Amino acid sequence: MPLFNKFVPLEEGELKNAVLNFAKSENFKMQGIYKMDGSRRSAKTNAFFTGFGRFRKIALFDTLISKHTTSEIVSILAHEIGHYKKRHIIKQFALSLIFSAIGLFFAGYFATNENFSYALNVNIPSIYAGLFAFMILYPAINLFFSVFSNYFSRKHEYEADAFAASSVGNCNDMLNALKKLSADNLSNLTPHSVKVLFDYTHPPVLMRIQALIDRK
Repeated sequence: MPLFNKFVPLEEGELKNAVLNFAKSENFKMQGIYKMDGSRRSAKTNAFFTGFGRFRKIALFDTLISKHTTSEIVSILAHEIGHYKKRHIIKQFALSLIFSAIGLFFAGYFATNENFSYALNVNIPSIYAGLFAFMILYPAINLFFSVFSNYFSRKHEYEADAFAASSVGNCNDMLNALKKLSADNLSNLTPHSVKVLFDYTHPPVLMRIQALIDRK
């Protein structure tokens, strides 16, 4: 990422102190907090952390800093830390390994089954013809997998939202942050449920807001 964006240490002040205090309260070790020049290409706002253990770094888009209050930014970071605390990264990685193993099984099955070669009008069966047939059908197979993957991803987003609300101590900051994020990132507030089922890794923002309100 440093090849395409500039990262500078976050300057001393209220925001840095608030982030450090929250990270310390959650025993979240990190190497530093950085500001990224996201505005050079987009008006979108975002925050994330990268790295492992004490080498983790928190990155805040400059657009996020300019458009959100300190408490809202802390809530957004609390959401990201919630993914770590709830072991969502490990769970998603394990799920990815399972889907990869299933995908490789199907690839092997297609490659060694002569019927797929004949279906492509190849008179002499070959591994290559079988793999080509697999490539043709893979989008449909992957669509099936994506339904399950997206379901768990949306579930994790709800859990991270709940963690942010409970760890910060109120829902209001997270609610305000979600509203601003949806406006800044031009989110679709009312997508069709089928579209959500197949394509959305995050729940629609109105559903996230409603889940937070229900926690009050």
